[in-house]
Amino acid sequence: MARMLQRLSQGLRTTCAVALLTVATFATAQTMRGDHPDTYVVKRGDTLWDIAGRFLQKPWLWPEIWQANPQIANPHLIYPGDVISLAYLNRVALQPGPREDAQPINAIPLSDVEAFLKDLRVVDDFDDLPYVVGLEEDRLRVTQGQVAYIRGLPGATAGQRYAVVRPTVSFTRIARSGLCCDLLYKQDLDFRGHRTADFQQYWTNVVFPDKGHEHLGYELQRVNVGTITRGEVDGIQASTLLLDETGREVRIGDRLIPVDAQPYDLQFFPHPPSQQHEYGRARVLAVSDMLSHGGPRDVVALSVGRRDGVDNGTVYSIWREGTNTVDRVEKGGYRDEDTVFFENKVRLPDEFAGHVMVFRTFENVSYGLVMDSIKPTRIGYHLKHPDATH
Repeated sequence: MARMLQRLSQGLRTTCAVALLTVATFATAQTMRGDHPDTYVVKRGDTLWDIAGRFLQKPWLWPEIWQANPQIANPHLIYPGDVISLAYLNRVALQPGPREDAQPINAIPLSDVEAFLKDLRVVDDFDDLPYVVGLEEDRLRVTQGQVAYIRGLPGATAGQRYAVVRPTVSFTRIARSGLCCDLLYKQDLDFRGHRTADFQQYWTNVVFPDKGHEHLGYELQRVNVGTITRGEVDGIQASTLLLDETGREVRIGDRLIPVDAQPYDLQFFPHPPSQQHEYGRARVLAVSDMLSHGGPRDVVALSVGRRDGVDNGTVYSIWREGTNTVDRVEKGGYRDEDTVFFENKVRLPDEFAGHVMVFRTFENVSYGLVMDSIKPTRIGYHLKHPDATH
């Protein structure tokens, strides 16, 4: 485990340790390891999560250390030099020691992961948002130092700041009563934010009609930021927005929202989910940048949000759903899968893929950063407790 961490960059070491340690927690034993020392001195970079994973075998047991130590007012603020007693199997106590640093040990700082995050958000509707109606010199795209003309900001004044966002996909859940799990899919949107034609998804809607249909929201992707230089004056019916960033190019149909001064938490406290989800409800909805699969440090959209008890820092394990296959030994080697009923097929086990930590949460959807993986994370993979064994 240590060798794996050494290969990671220093900036991500604290972050990835959370997920990498969980790979070793699949053992079912709940007791303290027999080879533990009598005491442990807290070092820079330690957290109760790490210490529990090291000596209690499962990092999810860190609240036991905290609850056994009422003098720890905040479990996320322990200091280098503090001494944890491990002399007794069922008794764990923390004693303030000669602290080597005035700064407490914190959780995962935003600076360690911010470079990998995508500024994405999910909204119920975007039709009423201001939008780009034209571009400088009638261009097809504009970027830093160029201007876009905005419709829908009649009261805009010079100096106001706006983020330019683009509707990219629509997230949907369709209930499948009687089957193993809900069907989840995303649908790409065109430059107006309208759904594009997709006959495969249209057929899905025919098979599973709107009776169990639930729209989870529209994804908005930030593409640039700009400053209003002129409002709608003297008969001009569009405001002028000067773009500031060299990010993605702005096009007609992009929307505007006020700039969010702090889109992310300044730090993340990794923890298991607060509640158990029904199998099939928590899934990977999409992978950022229009990809079908991703790996470590890729951003994925998840089909659960605040209403499901998800908050920032929630950690899930990611699983490929086991296939339902024909037992060709029993049924005959030439039996076609389509000729065997679902209930007569053999369900294979789900396969572990990696871990993901939630960093931004909305009502129905959340976004997570893939922390580690042993195989690619794909759309539709299931999310389970990080300590799940199957």
